Amino acid sequence: MFNNKSILITGGTGSFGKKYVETILSRYKPARLIVYSRDELKQYEMEQQFNDNCMRYFIGDVRDGERLDMATRDVDFIIHAAALKQVPAAEYNPMEAINTNIHGAENVIKSSLKNGVEKVIALSTDKAANPINLYGATKLASDKLFVAANNLSGFNGTRFSVVRYGNVVGSRGSVVPFFRKLIAENTDHLPITDKDMTRFWITLQNGVDFVLKNFERMHGGEVFVPKIPSVRISDLAEAMAPNLPVKFVGIRPGEKLHEAMCPLDDSHLTLEFKDHFVIQPTIQFYGSPHDYSLNKLGEKGQPVERRFEYVSGSNDWFLSVEEIAQLNKELNL
Repeated sequence: MFNNKSILITGGTGSFGKKYVETILSRYKPARLIVYSRDELKQYEMEQQFNDNCMRYFIGDVRDGERLDMATRDVDFIIHAAALKQVPAAEYNPMEAINTNIHGAENVIKSSLKNGVEKVIALSTDKAANPINLYGATKLASDKLFVAANNLSGFNGTRFSVVRYGNVVGSRGSVVPFFRKLIAENTDHLPITDKDMTRFWITLQNGVDFVLKNFERMHGGEVFVPKIPSVRISDLAEAMAPNLPVKFVGIRPGEKLHEAMCPLDDSHLTLEFKDHFVIQPTIQFYGSPHDYSLNKLGEKGQPVERRFEYVSGSNDWFLSVEEIAQLNKELNL
């Protein structure tokens, strides 16, 4: 569905954006593939790697609505990946997180509606489910904006959906490169916040593939959640440095012991499919009473049990120490 189409990705120079561009170029022949981001150096470096004729590099910030209007002209599909994502940074700089994650989302929606974009998928995070930190709260607000935007676009207008998943293995600023850096510097221990801490675990490629598939699945208004494994952070440390002791340093500001992706309070809205969940919108949209239990690919979902929740600590799929080590080896981490 992406051949001869124009695709724009906000925050396109990040870890997800690079893998997304690599995947699109290897599988499809888009008319234009537009990287929209605010860092000229990262764009320059990315252009050395991805310089196909369809590539366009657009300097701009999602806070700038006029610039987004220009960038989204004649665009068919948008992936909104731009965000301020570091939990402690958001706690210390709340207005910056709000301006990018909430007002930036609003600008993407307005530009998409103005320019008749066909479909938009916004990337969310497990931290948006029952948020306790500002980053999660801003992403929950963003999710709500994108879901409700379907009520602004009318019966045949732009369709908006959300993809929510957990920690991306090896992404910038995540725990794997942090541990790898400490190991390379001959540290005498690895710092772990809590011995019981768990996280959902997904590779960049799996995240990209899930987003691409959901462009085909979406009606508009869904929050898509993949079924993915959990890891114990203590197991990750053992897998990366089996002979290195760990030191428990306490939970950082705004950090959870376990992360949720389908919260208990949304169980009455949650549908289970073979390899993913869908959280249905809480509101109905004008002229479009979708049956979310049957997606555009014909896949059928079933309601989950009441009081169901999808949480990293109670997940029935955990990676062992050996599986974590093997995955890191396969990903060259």
